[in-house]
Amino acid sequence: MSDSLRRPQVKSWPATEDGVPATLIAALARNAIEARDRAAFRERDRGIWHERSWGELLDEVLALAAALDRLGLSAGETLVVVGDNRTRLYSAMLAAMALRAIPSPIFPDVPPDELEAYTRHGASNIAVAEDQEQVDKLLELRERVGRPAKVIYDDARGLSRYESEGLLSLDAVIAGGRVRIDGDPGIASDLVRRAQADDIAVLLHSSGTTGRPKGVPIRHRNIIAGVRNAVAAGYFEWHEDHYAYLPMAWVGDLAFTIGAGTLLQFTSHIPERQETVLRDIREVAPTIYFAAPRAWDNLLTRIQIGMADSTRLKRKLYDYFMPRAIERERRRLDGAVVTVSERLSSLIGNLLIFGPIKDFIGLERARRAYTGGEAIGEDTFLFFRALGIDLRQFYGQTETAALTAVQADGQVTLRSVGKPMPGVEVRIDDNGEILVRSASVIDGYFDDNEASRHALVDGWLRTGDAGHIEPNGQLVVLGRVNEVVRTRGGERFIPNYIENRIKFSPYVHNVVVIGADRDKLTAIVCIDFDAVAHWAEQRGISFTSYADLSQKPEVGELVASVLAHVNEGLPAPLRIRRFVNLHKDLDADDGEITRTRKLRRGLIEDRYRALISSLYSDVRAFVESAQITYETGETGTLTRTLAIRGVG
Repeated sequence: MSDSLRRPQVKSWPATEDGVPATLIAALARNAIEARDRAAFRERDRGIWHERSWGELLDEVLALAAALDRLGLSAGETLVVVGDNRTRLYSAMLAAMALRAIPSPIFPDVPPDELEAYTRHGASNIAVAEDQEQVDKLLELRERVGRPAKVIYDDARGLSRYESEGLLSLDAVIAGGRVRIDGDPGIASDLVRRAQADDIAVLLHSSGTTGRPKGVPIRHRNIIAGVRNAVAAGYFEWHEDHYAYLPMAWVGDLAFTIGAGTLLQFTSHIPERQETVLRDIREVAPTIYFAAPRAWDNLLTRIQIGMADSTRLKRKLYDYFMPRAIERERRRLDGAVVTVSERLSSLIGNLLIFGPIKDFIGLERARRAYTGGEAIGEDTFLFFRALGIDLRQFYGQTETAALTAVQADGQVTLRSVGKPMPGVEVRIDDNGEILVRSASVIDGYFDDNEASRHALVDGWLRTGDAGHIEPNGQLVVLGRVNEVVRTRGGERFIPNYIENRIKFSPYVHNVVVIGADRDKLTAIVCIDFDAVAHWAEQRGISFTSYADLSQKPEVGELVASVLAHVNEGLPAPLRIRRFVNLHKDLDADDGEITRTRKLRRGLIEDRYRALISSLYSDVRAFVESAQITYETGETGTLTRTLAIRGVG
């Protein structure tokens, strides 16, 4: 049967009274009707970009929904989705929504022994996996807990000899769904109309910094409200070229790719692999771009390394124009008027240096660029704005569909995360905690009444973040409320606030500040291997590994200088006095950080208890054996004599 005859005959979609799609499935149907041939996704595979239009995407989603319905996926059940960003994994999520089932994306690097915690909600009996690696983890999970009964895979490489029961090809499943719709065309219209605004659109999970991750159910109305608020704030526009590389299990990807992407008809571009993200973005040149602060730091390091390896003329031009542009941007954010000569210098700098750099990193077309999730370093923030990239900070949580506050045009500052978006109310309670009320806020956690009662009070979400609102309405976020501690001398501080200031340095990847109920502050530092390795190579310092490099005396002095610089901006009782460079980075596989790179502080302080004690003694070296997890899942220990240093 020809493709034209197979296409579902969907001619309308459910809408609210003001004409907005009532659900994400309704928005998908609207796009297929109004912009059928417009590109919804472009995915790079073996060097070639493959395009999927809105019409083709709806056809695939409805065929997959019809097949999943026949396989037994019911309303209220979860569909586990695990893998890197792939168009057909997004299709699977949308298909589950059409059935009033609940897609639950899982971080692709979650090891098998953690999968159970992420799949415990909603009778997860069917899973969709990207490839052999994820299939193996799901089959191992089934052997342990008896589910999922059916595993549907996208990439068939390496799976031809698998004989496990319930293992299905996504190609075959979609083909079966198309046959079903061909036999009963009315199924397509029914599937577009089943989902309701109050249905759970997706189940994400909290970071799990203090224990088991909580299930965060985000409903269609939450996502739609969040996007509408963001549009009113000038955060999103229609028809953006978006780069979909963030983990599908993170709320940032939900807000950008599925939420705004579907409601505002973005064209979302998917890189070939996570390893090719920085290469593939140059071919995309997105008009909107979102990255966490650490990603912006890494991008800055990449630029600095590239300039250090460039020609002498380029280095001289860079060294002339870049510092002036940064200082000009700093003054502009402080309210100074840019002079004619400064504008001329900016134009010449853009022609000779800034424009080529933006082209090199793939952001020459970016009209808006955002950062969020944690504080971004002042130097990093100023650098990219000085390049001419309109980088802005925003604030949100999984529980608010990611979208709460944003820096508006002309209101960008170094301290704040901006003002609440239209439709969002923010206030600070007596304990300094940020409270949020909006239609984008969830109703409660999945099957966790106790956590819901604690987090949601009279319609207000207790964010768990400490902050304050400045007289001009700008929101300042200081850190987590539960991390507000005091030194033995009574000085109140938030370790995360100091840690973020230390991580402003490109040479520090992770850091843990210790000092609660102690007479001074100390730190465990994890160097940024790429940045420090390049720094060492430039100075002729040889090394063999991360562990070796971290203990080089010169690297110790480098980190000490970073800490000394941070100390200058801290009151005397809150300055870092001693530190140690850890011989490994903190790792999610070792349980030390979450999948979103937040510290599991209690576990770290327990695991490195003896090392911390040495920081509060007079010893200058300590032998530490650290737990490490290999890619195979096996564990081992890495033992090293670590130098303990003071900060001048």
